[in-house]
Amino acid sequence: MKAITIRGVEPEIAEKLKTTAAKQGKSINQLSLEIIREGLGLKKDRKYTRTYDDLDDLFGRWSAEEFSQIHSKINKERQIDQELWR
Repeated sequence: MKAITIRGVEPEIAEKLKTTAAKQGKSINQLSLEIIREGLGLKKDRKYTRTYDDLDDLFGRWSAEEFSQIHSKINKERQIDQELWR
């Protein structure tokens, strides 16, 4: 793959790229490549876009509230105790 530098990017464009990439959970590079591909008519359609939930009947599903509670507990466990690393 070739690296290309783009010069003369206006601050408002740079900021918009940064915020849009963050919202989509992508890097600025990934977002820029997607925009370029789409602009050049080279955008590839995703081949597999279906979300599978085949095992839900066996294991059930979490409600949004349950997921939020579990997710917050997991995030608390991910906190690094700085005292342990000194």
